Amino acid sequence: MNNRWCCNRRVNARAYLVAVVIAGGVLTFSQWAAAGDAPGWMHSVTSAPLPPHDEKTEAVLLYADETVNVQSADKVRTTVRRAYRILRPDGRDLGFVVVPFEARTKINNFRAWCIPAQGKDYEVKDKDGMEVSLPKIAGAELVSDVRAKVLQIPAADPGNVIGYEYEREEQPYALQDLWHFQQGIPVRESHYTLLLPAGWEYKATFLNAPEVKPTQSGNQWQWSVSDVKALRGEDQMPPWNGVAGRMIVSYFPSGGATPGKNFSDWSQMGTWYADLTRGRTEASPEIKQKVAALTSNAPTPLEKMRALARFAQRDIRYVAIELGIGGWQPHPAPEVFEHHYGDCKDKATLLSAMLREIGIDSYYVVINTERGSVRPEVQAYLGAFDHAILAIKLPAGLSDPSLFATLQHPKLGNLLFFDPTNEVIPFGQIGGYLQANYGLLVGPDGGDLVQLPKQPSSMNSIQRTAKLTLTPEGTLTGDFDEIRLGDRAAAQRETLRSVTRDADKIKPIETLLSHSLSTFQITNATVGNSQESSLPFRYHYSVVSPNYAKLAGNLLLVRPRVVGTKSSGVLETKEPRQFPLEFDGPALDTDTFEIALPPGYEVDDLPPATDLNYSFASYHSKTEAKGNVLRYTRTLEIKELSVPLSKMDELKTFYRRIAGDERNTAVLRPVAP
Repeated sequence: MNNRWCCNRRVNARAYLVAVVIAGGVLTFSQWAAAGDAPGWMHSVTSAPLPPHDEKTEAVLLYADETVNVQSADKVRTTVRRAYRILRPDGRDLGFVVVPFEARTKINNFRAWCIPAQGKDYEVKDKDGMEVSLPKIAGAELVSDVRAKVLQIPAADPGNVIGYEYEREEQPYALQDLWHFQQGIPVRESHYTLLLPAGWEYKATFLNAPEVKPTQSGNQWQWSVSDVKALRGEDQMPPWNGVAGRMIVSYFPSGGATPGKNFSDWSQMGTWYADLTRGRTEASPEIKQKVAALTSNAPTPLEKMRALARFAQRDIRYVAIELGIGGWQPHPAPEVFEHHYGDCKDKATLLSAMLREIGIDSYYVVINTERGSVRPEVQAYLGAFDHAILAIKLPAGLSDPSLFATLQHPKLGNLLFFDPTNEVIPFGQIGGYLQANYGLLVGPDGGDLVQLPKQPSSMNSIQRTAKLTLTPEGTLTGDFDEIRLGDRAAAQRETLRSVTRDADKIKPIETLLSHSLSTFQITNATVGNSQESSLPFRYHYSVVSPNYAKLAGNLLLVRPRVVGTKSSGVLETKEPRQFPLEFDGPALDTDTFEIALPPGYEVDDLPPATDLNYSFASYHSKTEAKGNVLRYTRTLEIKELSVPLSKMDELKTFYRRIAGDERNTAVLRPVAP
């Protein structure tokens, strides 16, 4: 119940540790730890057998218990207990316990203990810890009341058992909770107990795990799991919410659903959010005046929309705001405009208000920035989303080739999705993190879980060309041009946003070249359209690479693929793959390199062409000799955004064949006299 739609902000214990250090209040064992017997529930598990694990396991969760006592629609009291055995030095991080809270939440009876392998128990109490504000993020100094209680458990060393307990008392925003029973470490046993008032009912849904039936005693239900395997991270795996075992539980008063606190499906959740945002998009006189000024020279509705979207992107500072219900409810548009800052839902609210002034309707879309976190079959729950964008209703008959992120909705018409928070994606497009992703469209008749469009792969691309010359000594010189679109362009713009020194602007080029050339010198480099997202991002650079071609007797060996690596070692691991592989988004990259041969040399042998076609991607390359020019061309297209486990062997073959092509060389021989 503590999850927020807050623009993908995720705060972990390490971040809070940094905040504590900055505050000058480092917690130390020697400062506050005292002898104190650990409770019986902890001692009872110290000799328990460990769940299955391997030698890399840093710790195991011996015991977890969460008891949720629903006392009324406005009061829920939860008791949390955890006990871990530390196995490796990296497990010491678990000794740093962070419990976030806010204005409608109280944390009571916070205590922690260590049971050493030898010696007496140690205890730290609530008064021994610290209360800290949210770790410093962009704009957090302006507004935030989310805080955390922090305890550092003494001697969280390998071989020892550590644990803690606390009570959380809250006034819930929704009568709903999540039980996270699968962790990044193995779990020996975990329990979730729900106590309801007489006549109340509940609905439980399991995600990414088989359903567990509870035991019941009166108005109390308990779910238990044991020997839950650790969820190990993998490169390019689906989001944690899409694979971790969890239970969503909703509870309903005896008289039926409580308006504003219960929603049994996505439609009701959309209605709840519509009520929460009602009246927030009303424009003030100042907003009306600004809209008139921004659109006065825009001749068409599309140009007017672009002008307003650019203002919301560029002129309204992003600040993540979590003030009570403000974790979900946007501030009124006049407040956002007056302060010139806001979070994702605030920026969407202001843009919606401004669009209405030019006769354009729009609708909130709440979404998770990690594609795959929400699926249609999942029960609606408040913590599903972390971001808010807009669906803009396009005027009838408006069609433009720049508008790619569109969806024809059966009731609302032609909708264009737009993220006002993303300053580097042009109007008409969305980033890969939103494409083919499910979002809750908040319409006049409730919520509708819709899948956002997947844009053409050509809209996310690197088009790289080069004209080069090779000397008889093997030195390669020449000019490169790059045109980047979509996320490929956005990534470079984001990298360069805070760069002020010209020398630092070519760092991305240096990184690119260093992965392909053993020695090189950049003799000239320019960056184009780094600030204008509506135009293609451009790089132009000139390079000298000594000893690029290698002498082998009287032959020269030259690699036609000069720069750019498309192969990947992501699957070259000893452990078998556990999860599907996720791509950032559809993409289409092309390379065309022309190398003028050195005087007195001709082509003796060319590498074979490579043609790979799979459902998820394709790769084609070819090396040709045309007169005194060696010409290499290739394309890589990402078609599907997820590759299932059943196709891992195909993907591994795909990357290995690309790696082979990237290493291939052409052979040049001296021209016969």
